Amino acid sequence: MTTESTTQASLLTADDLAFLRRPLQGFLSVAAGPVPPQPRPVWFEATDDGTIELFTDRNAPKVRALRRDPRASIVVASPVGEREHWVSVAGTTTTTEGAGDLLERLAARYWDLRDPARAAELAEMRTVQWLRVVLHPESVRRVAY
Repeated sequence: MTTESTTQASLLTADDLAFLRRPLQGFLSVAAGPVPPQPRPVWFEATDDGTIELFTDRNAPKVRALRRDPRASIVVASPVGEREHWVSVAGTTTTTEGAGDLLERLAARYWDLRDPARAAELAEMRTVQWLRVVLHPESVRRVAY
């Protein structure tokens, strides 16, 4: 078993990035003051510069919470049947307009777009103006067996 916590400049290791680039769901939690965090499953992308990006509806409650307090974390775990492996990334977020390119990449990663039902869902999703949320890691924790 490997258990490690990192807080230096190169927070995500090559092993972390390889794991995070698999089509796994992440569970995002945002700082909510006195309200306990309520993780939500999200599609995400680990970037070459070591950030985690996701998209969301601009009116989502998590966006309002992030505007009040930009702290968030994401936990990604291996699926049942694999040896236990998880990575948790915590830090501050920024939001920007225009996440259409991210939507396209993630839809292709998580869905088989040759499936007409999935292709139709993606077409509908393209009509929404998504926000890009970028998580800038300040600490990373990981476990791998």
